Amino acid sequence: MSTENEGTAVPPAPSAPPVPVDAPAPSAPATPEGSERTAPLPPVPPSAPGAPGQHPVHAGHAPAYASAESGGAQQGSGGSAPDSSWPPPPPATPSYSGWGSTYEPQPSPKRKSGRGGLVAAILVAALVAGGLGGGLGYTLAKNNDDTSGSTTVSASTSGGAVKRDAGTVAGVAARALPSTVTIEAESNSGEGGTGTGFVFDTQGHIVTNNHVVADALDGGKLTATFPNGKKYNAEVVGHAQGYDVAVIKLKNPPSDLKPLTLGDSDKVAVGDSTIAIGAPFGLSNTVTTGIISAKNRPVASSDGTGSNASYMSALQTDASINPGNSGGPLLDAQGNVIGINSAIQSTGSGGLGGSSQSGSIGLGFAIPINQAKYVAQQLIKTGKPVYAKIGASVSLEDSTNGAKITESGTGGSSSVESGGPAAKAGLKPGDVITKLDDRVIDSGPTLIGEIWTHKPGDTVTVTYERGGKSHTVQLTLGARTGDS
Repeated sequence: MSTENEGTAVPPAPSAPPVPVDAPAPSAPATPEGSERTAPLPPVPPSAPGAPGQHPVHAGHAPAYASAESGGAQQGSGGSAPDSSWPPPPPATPSYSGWGSTYEPQPSPKRKSGRGGLVAAILVAALVAGGLGGGLGYTLAKNNDDTSGSTTVSASTSGGAVKRDAGTVAGVAARALPSTVTIEAESNSGEGGTGTGFVFDTQGHIVTNNHVVADALDGGKLTATFPNGKKYNAEVVGHAQGYDVAVIKLKNPPSDLKPLTLGDSDKVAVGDSTIAIGAPFGLSNTVTTGIISAKNRPVASSDGTGSNASYMSALQTDASINPGNSGGPLLDAQGNVIGINSAIQSTGSGGLGGSSQSGSIGLGFAIPINQAKYVAQQLIKTGKPVYAKIGASVSLEDSTNGAKITESGTGGSSSVESGGPAAKAGLKPGDVITKLDDRVIDSGPTLIGEIWTHKPGDTVTVTYERGGKSHTVQLTLGARTGDS
């Protein structure tokens, strides 16, 4: 999988009840001097603008905002414009000439005798009775209010004083937000973007994505801002393009840093609740929720420069993740970090370093924290990433049949490293790897992502096909240091 890093109309006010022509109602009583009867015009139904289209997005950068001109029709509106007959013509009796305008009853015609007169009399009696009932109701309510106080019910405490349990989203957010930072990376040319990171230890190390800090790698500017508004300059300690993980360190860090608790991503189950924290579109300290939608999702995406690829066997979540969420923590319901938000699936083409912007469609991907923790520790220790390897070149073309070992390697070299893990296990060019342990391998990128969930020295079981026959072999993973 290739992804990106990421009106019902209101009727007019009612007129007086209809009066038969042959027996009109008696004249309306005169309005007392100094008072005016007014009534509002019916409101015009709103027109709903259409939903914007989906576009590709780089999850590490926040876009500029644009405001729509007022007064003009919005293009692509989802609702139809009001009908030309809106608002409907006012009733003949009475007439409403405007908001708050004076109500003028029409002169009553002379009454005629007969059955119609009886009907009119009944209508008048009904109106009088209704008025009397309303008057009594008002009087009773007023008297009750005067004797027993307000009838409204108020909460015993204000929202700010409510005690929230530690396991609620609000409780998790309250604990995690102070340890989450908004990162701004700027290159020497002034280009850059916004991402997120979280406190890894008390020495001031912050974990984030490689593509978040890519712009600041060659002498650029890097800052980290906490939710309390305190901003610190920072520097890159180490970065790993392949893993899409980076560690930065605050200059003159505060003494009260509280690292987030790291969970166990291997124990995460599909359906578990998730909480994502980040700065989507530059909106710092944003909290969104969802669930684990899938595990071990093979994801390949380009880095911040678009020149190299990152591979992961990702945690998939439907928590809303947008440009600017990259590098932020994906938490479980207890507030433990289970992943680093890194990429999103978009509806258009492009990559992690693409320039186009779009929003979440509910397909976000996070680097499992068990892998990210190992990478971060290596970066802090040596400044360079260490990758597990099998010592063979595989095709990166999309496939559903497995990962095929190529006939030749880079620059015409052998595709199977002499003396490497694959060679020792008996693998040869043309072999197609179909499983790594119990994970089905459908392509080269999937194999790489799965290998990188392991550490050098781990022993894995490789299932491969050669000449139409399936074979299984044990293989001890080797090590490669650095991104080159």
